[in-house]
Amino acid sequence: MDASCRLSPEQEREIYQLHDNDPSDPGYRTFLSKLTEPLLERLPSGASGLDFGCGPGPALAQILEAEGMAVSLYDPYFYPSAVALDQTYDFITCTEVVEHLYAPAGVFRELDRMLKPGGWLGVMTCFQTDDDRFDNWHYRRDPTHVVFYREFTFKLLANRFGWHLEIPRKDVALFRKPA
Repeated sequence: MDASCRLSPEQEREIYQLHDNDPSDPGYRTFLSKLTEPLLERLPSGASGLDFGCGPGPALAQILEAEGMAVSLYDPYFYPSAVALDQTYDFITCTEVVEHLYAPAGVFRELDRMLKPGGWLGVMTCFQTDDDRFDNWHYRRDPTHVVFYREFTFKLLANRFGWHLEIPRKDVALFRKPA
């Protein structure tokens, strides 16, 4: 997206505060299970992770912590922790985050730097699958969504970083960094 078309940080934050991401909402927890279930199947007990872009209600972290994982939080608007970005992790999650990135290549480099060898990066975003319907696609209509991904895009990312890619469910990409 051209920089002149971007929202201001204040406008973005206002929109994010409108999202209903209540950690106690069973429907939201079910939505997040698209990522948590396949990720938890691959993680060792007690793994440490980062919920990157956790938003104002870090429901995903609560779910993972209830399963015995240690989870740090980072969000540029709600949990802007430089300390969290200076650590390394067994896993990193990005749920409904990567479509908001103005410079995704740099962010993926940073995520790779923070991911321990053998670690997992879990990404959940609505995959773009139909060019003919793109103009009317609901996901494109969110003014904070500035970049979209296809399964092929994730294959390119995996290749670039030497990660192993799995697509265990619709709109979920799991990357494993080589040990």
